[in-house]
Amino acid sequence: MKKAYKLLAKQEGISNKKAKELIDRGLVYILDRKVKIARAEVSEDTRFRIDSIDNIDIIYEDDNIIAVNKPPLLDSYEILDIIDDKDIELIHRLDRDTSGVLLLAKNRAFLKEAINAFRKKKVKKQYIAWIEGVFFEDITINAPITTHKRGNKAFSKIDKKNGKPAITVVTPIEIQGKKSKVAIEIKTGRTHQIRLHLSSIKHPIIGDERYGSVTRSKRILLHAKAISILGYEFEAKEPKDIIKYK
Repeated sequence: MKKAYKLLAKQEGISNKKAKELIDRGLVYILDRKVKIARAEVSEDTRFRIDSIDNIDIIYEDDNIIAVNKPPLLDSYEILDIIDDKDIELIHRLDRDTSGVLLLAKNRAFLKEAINAFRKKKVKKQYIAWIEGVFFEDITINAPITTHKRGNKAFSKIDKKNGKPAITVVTPIEIQGKKSKVAIEIKTGRTHQIRLHLSSIKHPIIGDERYGSVTRSKRILLHAKAISILGYEFEAKEPKDIIKYK
């Protein structure tokens, strides 16, 4: 038996650190099962499969802003390294698993304006997700949220006494078997808000094991479809796993 990341490193001819990063990112599989723990013991005859990350599409760019369609399984801050411009800064972030519209500022003045727009709730954000169960009625979820850090991970929960206001509007799009595709608009921007709110109504996002999904998936099926800010409107093309489930 050997630790998964060490065996992967040996098989691929890469460093142990790089192998661990690939596993932590969720790109490494044994047959159809994702390797979740880099230090897990596996048989030395195990063969791994490594998924690739899609390319970044630039949706729009001018002197103030760059809008990109972030692929899943890529951290938001990594976009900065890929674009490789020291003057560019993230305006906001998306979770690693979440695909869709991500905005970057090209100068400090615009960054300040954009952050202020987020603070004053003058930004409209729309998402698409596949969720567990049959969902067929519009609903507005108004449930305060608190967030705690454990190590380098964030965990949110509904907390009516101490939580910060959080409002999520969910609209059905289609039903496929016992899964549903929904449109989501958030009126606030709390950590893991969409994931927690959908879980709270017994419809967790597919692949979101942290918040109750029982369905295996390569990633959490959440896509940031559109955003409006400071007179700009951007929309990101849906990836294949969002266009149609399975």
